[in-house]
Amino acid sequence: MFSFCTDPDALEGVKWLSCYLTTGKHQSMYWAVGTVLLLLAITAPAALLFGFGGATAARSRFRPLAWFGKIYISIVRGVPDIAFFLFFVIALDQAFEWVRHQVKCPDWDQEIWQGNDFRVCPEAKLPLGNAAQWVHETYGFFLAVLTFAIVFGAFAANVLYGAMQAVPRAQIETAEAYGMTHRQSFWRILVPQMWVYALPGLSNLWMVLIKATPLLFLLGVEDIVYWARELGGSKTAQFTDYPHPDWRMWYFAALLVFYLAFTRVSEIVLDKIMRRLTKGQATMGGEKQRKAAA
Repeated sequence: MFSFCTDPDALEGVKWLSCYLTTGKHQSMYWAVGTVLLLLAITAPAALLFGFGGATAARSRFRPLAWFGKIYISIVRGVPDIAFFLFFVIALDQAFEWVRHQVKCPDWDQEIWQGNDFRVCPEAKLPLGNAAQWVHETYGFFLAVLTFAIVFGAFAANVLYGAMQAVPRAQIETAEAYGMTHRQSFWRILVPQMWVYALPGLSNLWMVLIKATPLLFLLGVEDIVYWARELGGSKTAQFTDYPHPDWRMWYFAALLVFYLAFTRVSEIVLDKIMRRLTKGQATMGGEKQRKAAA
């Protein structure tokens, strides 16, 4: 906050606005922007890893593994995101605490389930009751990342599975005819070529992931949508030094600009990646590049 912000009642115009936008709560909103970007930076590769594992499992020659991959893709894709977030986070948190309870409190003589209450020994709580606030926030963020990765990993698995199936089978057979093992043909022939077919679907999935970040509030993480609603609501002098009418429209308009700018930058980057991947490939994109270079 600026030095001239000591007396809000004496401010007006640009000075009032500059002091208003640098209050502690607005600083929390700016940190929330970083939280969203960090979530995307971690979740995207994690979801891709889940997706690659799910797609690889789904096309496995080992039947139980193939069933596991297909069930993972079908169940997670078939459940609404909101319902999955509300259920899975609670179930995951309780699963972690139950495991810790079995290890740390083997002599516990009370029921864990007491009606609708789930109670474990204090040593098994996650985080511990006396843990610092940043530990609670980090744990909540970790659960959010894991939940997003599992949900969007199932969609990525479906995209990658289709991309693997799109690579001509003749190329795999040719590689094996030249003496490559199944594993070698998978990593050297199939995987490098599948990205050309997968990137359009993965691009759409990335856009959906960006738009899904407001669901963070369901997981107990204070995101930018939460703060826009909180700060934009009508404030009186009784509750704040900077009273104002209902400004939620302006806050959400700022969020609109933020998300549109972010998606536009993403489109530019993804388009460059697609041009790079299709260079020299026997695809429509590769053919277009060859004609442009001729």
